[in-house]
Amino acid sequence: MTNGLRCLACALLFIGGVAQAADFSGKVIAVLDGDTLLVLRGGKPVKVRLAGIDAPEKAQPYGVASQQSLADLVMDKQIGVVSRAVDDYGRLVATVSIGEINVNHEQVRRGMAWEYSRFHNNHEVLALQRDAQQAMRGLWAGEAIAPAQWRKQHPAGFVPQHSPIGAPDGAACGDKTHCSEMTSCEEARHYLAKCGVETMDGDGDGVPCEALCAPQ
Repeated sequence: MTNGLRCLACALLFIGGVAQAADFSGKVIAVLDGDTLLVLRGGKPVKVRLAGIDAPEKAQPYGVASQQSLADLVMDKQIGVVSRAVDDYGRLVATVSIGEINVNHEQVRRGMAWEYSRFHNNHEVLALQRDAQQAMRGLWAGEAIAPAQWRKQHPAGFVPQHSPIGAPDGAACGDKTHCSEMTSCEEARHYLAKCGVETMDGDGDGVPCEALCAPQ
């Protein structure tokens, strides 16, 4: 391949990546933890990781409280998503807003997440974090352990047994594999998005079990 063709190929890949990460608005259909959402984009679920913050793991103190805080802000609402990158797990890393509220910043202001920029130089978010610490809001009311440190102290394979908010109560990844086994659209969405059961979406359009989930 000539240098010119290599440049063209790289340009096309770059354009494709930008298109995938383009800014958009969508409805939040699940809150997976204190810094990760599932958003409907063009009828398809997209996983969005809030940029510049790190919420407690769900198994550590304030993990579930952080998840609930984020759900109170955005669950079932239309949000704006300003994409920054796509991470190694295929999630959009983005700034999320609802109205005039910067959701990423609000989680830190509430004491439900840490500032988590690459060089820890986001002065606006660090100021919000210091304010939450001084006021002893949220996780700062107790012994706060940063998620990165907590993960080092626990086995890598540990998976907390908590359901995403927006999924059926008590939902977990069981052994169901077909739409005929689903009792609701919410359960079907959970099995597709959280459990990765692709047979819930036979036509690949991002909407599971059309008989249950098709718009009325």
